[in-house]
Amino acid sequence: MHLHILGICGTFMGGLALLARGLGYRVSGSDANVYPPMSSQLEAAGIRLHEGYRPENLEPTPDQVVVGNALSRGNPAVEFMLDRGLSYTSGPQWLAEHVLPGRWVLAVSGTHGKTTTASMLAQILEFAGLEPGFLIGGVPEDFGVSARLGEGGVFVVEADEYDTAFFDKRSKFVHYRPRTLVINNLEFDHADIFVDLAMIQRQFHHLVRTVPGSGRVIAPASDPAVQQVLDMGCWTPVERFSASPGATWQVAPKSPDWSRFEVLWRGESQGVAAWMLHGRHNAANALAAVAAAHHAGVAPAQALTALAEFHSVKRRMELRGEVKGVSLYDDFAHHPTAIRFTLEGLRERAGTARIIAVLEPRSNTMRMGVYADRLADALRSADHVLLHAPPDLGWDASAAVAPLGDRAQAVSSVAALIERVVEIARPGDQVVVMSNGGFEGIHGRLQDALQR
Repeated sequence: MHLHILGICGTFMGGLALLARGLGYRVSGSDANVYPPMSSQLEAAGIRLHEGYRPENLEPTPDQVVVGNALSRGNPAVEFMLDRGLSYTSGPQWLAEHVLPGRWVLAVSGTHGKTTTASMLAQILEFAGLEPGFLIGGVPEDFGVSARLGEGGVFVVEADEYDTAFFDKRSKFVHYRPRTLVINNLEFDHADIFVDLAMIQRQFHHLVRTVPGSGRVIAPASDPAVQQVLDMGCWTPVERFSASPGATWQVAPKSPDWSRFEVLWRGESQGVAAWMLHGRHNAANALAAVAAAHHAGVAPAQALTALAEFHSVKRRMELRGEVKGVSLYDDFAHHPTAIRFTLEGLRERAGTARIIAVLEPRSNTMRMGVYADRLADALRSADHVLLHAPPDLGWDASAAVAPLGDRAQAVSSVAALIERVVEIARPGDQVVVMSNGGFEGIHGRLQDALQR
């Protein structure tokens, strides 16, 4: 059977392509942006890629077209598909019908930390010998791929609330039917498709409705938005996790930067983990992963041993290199809360070392200026802040970072950003580049400029 995937180079759709190839399908795909590393990963799996959305890419006619949610009416491939009456479906629907049946699905949802928590969970299940399948919106360093079928009966999926396709405006996650559901946290995001937080909460309510009574919901102990979702109706036992006393699952620091932490279940210690990550937010993600794995039969002590070997995820505080004593990190932070967590975690580890934050407001919500008034507070842990403000940004970036005074400035081009970092950086500095996109190749360009 031949599948053609429209939007194949996105992390989700690329992962789906790998799963389909693993099931024996002949897979091809089209995308507007065919470039490494996803293109290399797909081509190595024997998947033919087409640049652009030309109708001829759909000839000879595939048995089914899987349509990514980035495509809409007016796209040449979409119009050709509809005019010719080709069989089509969405990525989440295809996953639900062809990969997830018969599996114990562990879904990780929430505004922040989904990719990291799902990667931790997959690592724990792998360490426990359960050979999980997974589909994650990033590349876990311990696996080297964003998706695999797995040999066991469990499957970890990053459960995104973004809409499914142009013909299915429900959130992706309503297709997954999890037995174990993690809700990490909940804030307003995706302002391009959601009007307000209540609209997002309604989708999460639909997700909660799909979890069986014999399943489990893992939820934070003190997140009002998540609690409001559960108050809409929940027919599944809920286990709470928190860094504060009183929750079923608790985490406590054993070092100032959270590189060592203790997990307690029902008030009793389950052990101490020493790992390569840092920050309270990562410890909270780990706690959620331990709780979810426990529901699938993994003892907490074994989960903590697995986390000691966890190597994080590509583009999550990934050290890209050190040049003349200056450390350069790549981070996916794309929301004020994520930015604050990233910088606070680095501050806990770096101590008095200077932090230079370079931020591209690239997500739809950020580019719309929805959170412009929260940026300055999110960036306070940095000693210097450089905010990319291209001419078409649409809101006053200088005003947004003005509360930070002289240590922050808006810069209109990537070339000027690089020049400014080179000008102010000195040995011992920690430079964090934050963007959920390619940022015009700034990471490599910045390394070259610092070297020169």
